[in-house]
Amino acid sequence: MSLKWTDSREIGEALYDTFPDIDPKTVRFTDMHQWICNLEEFDDEPNASNEKILEAILLVWLDEAS
Repeated sequence: MSLKWTDSREIGEALYDTFPDIDPKTVRFTDMHQWICNLEEFDDEPNASNEKILEAILLVWLDEAS
């Protein structure tokens, strides 16, 4: 399965699984963007994201971590 920016739930869950010891509340969007692009399953244009997309992903990650 390949992940696109529109797959916020799946990306948030993948970040939680990949970085279980990181508190998502402390993550900068620039770092999160890079981590998403580095996910093995990620297959989308890196520049196609925006703040709204990153916020949606972060909310999922926060939900997973709580």
